[in-house]
Amino acid sequence: MSRTVQCAKLQRELPGMPYKPFENELGQRIYDTISLEAWKMWIEHSKMIVNEYRLDLTSKKAHEILQTQCEQYFFGEGAAVPPDYVPPAQK
Repeated sequence: MSRTVQCAKLQRELPGMPYKPFENELGQRIYDTISLEAWKMWIEHSKMIVNEYRLDLTSKKAHEILQTQCEQYFFGEGAAVPPDYVPPAQK
């Protein structure tokens, strides 16, 4: 049986992350309060950030930028998705 969380992003109870995405306080916070569905949305959003900023994922600075953007995505002002949000259809 998978664990559930009250997702801070999607504002409903959903299956939680099966692992901590980062070994720090942010990773624990995501594990405790973000659903797997919201994490998948972040992965898609992060691809855009990597491309827009032309981040070199082998650099420490790129990882710092991504973690900052991740925290803003999930916990920043206005971060929660409106209750009537419907994700785009998967191809």
